[in-house]
Amino acid sequence: MTNSTLPTANEAWGFYGTSGAFADADAAWAIAFPAITKVTVGSAEGVRDFLDSRHGRHFADEVHNGIHAGLDLTAAIEAAINRWMGWTISRETAREISMPKGLPYLTGFVLYFSLQAQAA
Repeated sequence: MTNSTLPTANEAWGFYGTSGAFADADAAWAIAFPAITKVTVGSAEGVRDFLDSRHGRHFADEVHNGIHAGLDLTAAIEAAINRWMGWTISRETAREISMPKGLPYLTGFVLYFSLQAQAA
């Protein structure tokens, strides 16, 4: 595993596909990928797979909410990261993704996808 920015493997959906509706998808990816890697300490593969998933689409929706509120792209991504880091994994989600209850939401999902990538 590496910690460099990987390209999306899902241009149509996930974070990349969704962010193309409100911003330059390449620019959004280039900002979000290293920022998420830094805050979660996830693997590059885990961050990519998180962003390419349905959870990445929901993360992009949160970024869009920030842009709609008047933030620039970088600030909107940072706001989305802060919001997702403020949420915690519930007992139900912990059972679903095998991550500890109470772990920050963003960290839990990136670690889940990192472990999935490592196992593949």
